Formats: sequence, C-alpha cells, structure tokens
Amino acid sequence: MSSFGQQRRSESAHPIRVSFEFFPPKTEEMETRLWETVTRLAPLNPAFVSVTYGAGGSTRERTNKTIARIIKETSITPAAHLTCVDATKEEVNSIVRSFASLGVTRFVALRGDPAGGIGENYQPTPDGYQNGADLVAGLKSIANFDISVSAYPEKHPESPDFATDIEMLKRKVDNGATRAITQFFFDNDLYERYVERVRRAGIYIPIVPGVLPIHNFKQVANFSKRAGTRIPAWLADRFDGLDNDPQTHMLVSAAMAAEQVNDLIERGLNDFHFYTMNRSDLAFAICHLLGVRAPVAA
Repeated sequence: MSSFGQQRRSESAHPIRVSFEFFPPKTEEMETRLWETVTRLAPLNPAFVSVTYGAGGSTRERTNKTIARIIKETSITPAAHLTCVDATKEEVNSIVRSFASLGVTRFVALRGDPAGGIGENYQPTPDGYQNGADLVAGLKSIANFDISVSAYPEKHPESPDFATDIEMLKRKVDNGATRAITQFFFDNDLYERYVERVRRAGIYIPIVPGVLPIHNFKQVANFSKRAGTRIPAWLADRFDGLDNDPQTHMLVSAAMAAEQVNDLIERGLNDFHFYTMNRSDLAFAICHLLGVRAPVAA
C-alpha cells in the first residue's frame, strides 16, 4: 500500500476537523465584518483559528489586537502568524513572549513575503531569522509551542525544484514543526502526489489541505498566477459568465469547494484549513455541507 493509502486507512475513521484563517482588519468597518465572521464560525468548534501578518509584517499591531480580542471574547483557540520579515530575532522573540503572556500556545511560522509582495527578491533581515526552519527552531527554544508551517503542493514559486522545497519542509519538521498547512490548490491529484513525495522524504507530520473558497474568481485567478497555483480549465469554465451574477457565483463557489473537500475526504483526509478572507458565508455553507455544524441546543 502506498504512503498516501496508509494515511487514508489511518485517518478515514476520524471526524472532520476544520480550522479557519483570518487577517487583521485595517478599518473599523473591516473590524465589524471580521467579528461578524468570527461570531458566525465560532459555534462550529474549529480546532483553531489563525491570524495573519500582512506583507513585510506590516500588520503586527493589528494582529496582536485581534488575537487578544479572540482570547478575551471567544472560546476559540488562536494561532498567531509570525514571519521573519523586517524584524530581528530579538524583536520576533519579544512578540512571541507577548503572545505567550496572553495564553497563546499555537503559532504559524512562515518566512513571509517581501514587503513588495510575491515576486520581489527576498532578503533576510540582518540579525533576524533567516527562513521558516530557523524561525521554528527559535520558537522551540522559547517554549514547546504547537507550530504550523507552510507547504506547497505545486512548490514554492521561488524554489528551483520539488527536492529543494521538500528539503526545506524537512528542516522545519526536524526543528519541531507540528503540522504543515498547504498553499491553496484546486487539483487534488497534485496534493496526493505531493504527499507521496513528502512521505518518501521521511516527513510524517500531517499535511493539512488549505482550502480557498472562491469569493471572486478573477481575483483568485490573478493571485494564483503570482503564487504558482494552477487553475484547471474545467474550474475556470464553471465560473465563466458569472462576473455580474454574484448570487450564482456564490452557489457555484460553495459547490466547488464542497466537491473538492468531499473528494479529499474520500481519499482519507479529515483535517482542513479554510482561507476565509474574513467572510463567513462560503466557509459556513461548505462546513454545513460537510456535516460540520454547531451543536443543537437541547
């Protein structure tokens, strides 16, 4: 039996678990929308929710504020994103200890994109953590945190090949990563082949699929080009002609994401991480279709 088949047999009997990703709000209006999203999704009992940094670590203060509010006002377990960008080790460690003082025990450790965004040349910060593996080691030197890291079924755009990409993931695991969450993808066969590569490399942590519900197909298509994510022709065809029909677009999006996740469940997966874009509608609908629902009051 293949390594992916072994994963199927070991995981298929377990219940579905979900986690959600949010980004910190930039305005009062965006904060209102975020908290409407948090309130809507919290009853689904996610395993955790993560809160991102902007490019170049540009939203650190808002990330801190959002994490603090989640801890204070909800029962959700938060995971704080950390990046290596534009911060020394001392500065990052100070942020980690600040989060820890709030009760945060989960982190998402990323190298991070340059301040100019994907495609710009990445330069490590002097006296800073050099990459994601270095950051994981730094976190583990502070405390035994639960650490999620990134993984790329279609490889990172800057990696010359899969071998280099997977070697970096192995370094993260060797330094203490708990799980990997993938970049979003739309072809499940690519994910399955990636897991096979990862297992052959001796990496056995969970590789959690990152799922992106498509709120706006054109925006997702543009971002996918920069991120190195392939959009299959059949998927683009499903959204053809829906630019000015948001209601049908949303229905198709929910159906597409549920179809993707159901296929992954049939392949033996049970953990899924949803990139919500701070909107609850599609994530909530997809979870409902998958049977992930709030407990019914007696």
